[in-house]
Amino acid sequence: MELLWYVLAAVGAGMGTGLAGLSAATVMVPIFIGLCPSFGGETGAYQATAIALASDILGSAVTARTYARNGNIDLRRGWVMLACILSMCVVGSYAAFAVGNVVLGNFTLFLTFCIGIRFLVMPETKRGDRASTAEGLDLRGTLISLFFGLTIGFGTGFVGTGGGMMMLVVFTAFLGMELKTAVGTSTFIMTFTALIASVSHILIHPAIIMEKWAVMLLCIVVATASSLVSARFANRVSSRTVGLATGAVLTVLGASMLLLTYWPRVMDSRIIPQVLQCVVNLILYIVPSVLLLLLVRFRTKLPSFVFRKLLHVVAITCLTIMLLVAQSWQAAALTSVLIAVAVYPILAALEGRGWYGHLFVQKSPGEIKRSLVMLFCMFALVAAVAWGRHGSPHIAAAAILMWGTGDAAAALVGIPFGRHKVMAWPVEGRKSWEGSGAMLAVSFLVGLCVLAPLGGYPLGWALMASAVGAVAGTGVELVSQSEWDTVTVPLVVVIVLLLLASSL
Repeated sequence: MELLWYVLAAVGAGMGTGLAGLSAATVMVPIFIGLCPSFGGETGAYQATAIALASDILGSAVTARTYARNGNIDLRRGWVMLACILSMCVVGSYAAFAVGNVVLGNFTLFLTFCIGIRFLVMPETKRGDRASTAEGLDLRGTLISLFFGLTIGFGTGFVGTGGGMMMLVVFTAFLGMELKTAVGTSTFIMTFTALIASVSHILIHPAIIMEKWAVMLLCIVVATASSLVSARFANRVSSRTVGLATGAVLTVLGASMLLLTYWPRVMDSRIIPQVLQCVVNLILYIVPSVLLLLLVRFRTKLPSFVFRKLLHVVAITCLTIMLLVAQSWQAAALTSVLIAVAVYPILAALEGRGWYGHLFVQKSPGEIKRSLVMLFCMFALVAAVAWGRHGSPHIAAAAILMWGTGDAAAALVGIPFGRHKVMAWPVEGRKSWEGSGAMLAVSFLVGLCVLAPLGGYPLGWALMASAVGAVAGTGVELVSQSEWDTVTVPLVVVIVLLLLASSL
């Protein structure tokens, strides 16, 4: 039976590489550690990662060659990423071996599901101000490439992802590449990163060759063939078709692996009643709040941006209240993911109606449903990282509220009163010093209130943590692109708060 899973995993890995530049580990590692008993030992996930990386070498090479023949590789804007990623692969490999099986395996499972959701929500990652293919990197592009290149390089060695997904986002959203060009460039880089990372894994743990050589050979052959076929298909269809197909496959795969892994724990911990209680709490708060806001919307001349931010505050506060009254972080995170899955198709069905865009004040087509899915998934991630790791929901609540209320304050002050625009080069959009100042002040006060009186943290530490978190969140919000601050700001704030909390 394991032989069948090996073949299916390799075929899926090759399809992910050829269609969207994803690394083989995104598909292979969850299947190996979830369905193959021979990978269930202490170093099982590490061995699975090494095999996936080895399969990536030829798979990425034939994919890159196919994209290159169609003119879809741009190294003028990818060389810095290439250099940084290569330099950090070995470091990540050592870190992965030190961390062990549990962290590595669980991270990969969640990563698969999140990548799938991302492609379904945004099958085409692009920006309007695409740079010409002949252009090299300016200062901003070089700094972005340095930051993400070092980060992705470490991740390549740590979880074996090859960085394909992250490179795709950076190349398209930050460096202005067209989707297929981004895929071709990322697979070219992955060819070398997979080679270095796989050799590092094997040198660190030579037993991989002795124990799993037959599995490795089979996966390399099958994944390479699948990558070649998929890459040729991807270069003949639209980018949207490629994104939707990849998102559907990875979402189903990730959800299935998570269900297989956590189902016994879900049944034993009686988490289902906890999730139902979280849903009830959300309904009791959010339904009256939204009805009240709709009444205000249609009975007054409330400016559209004010109504939009009030909806934003309702969503943030209801999620935070649910978090604080939830019996476990698993219940809070699972509830958030389930709501995201339920809400997206409903909004997608309604957004064609004429009243939809006027009611929800969309900035662009599909923006509301994308933002809500990103919000709920971000909330689940923050709850898992902060509460699941640190043991208290108040770090997660503080991070979410500091971002949510601060972002609302920035708009409510910056739009009507923002006379002095921030003209620094990393800042995108029409952001003002007045709005940023409002976000800084509100984030600090909200963080202090959550951490000190509610969380029971020492006042001196709460003052310091709130100040540092507010500065970090405000700075990230300034340089984040539209919609992405829903993810970037709370994640940065929660990381800052957790680092500071580790000193207590």
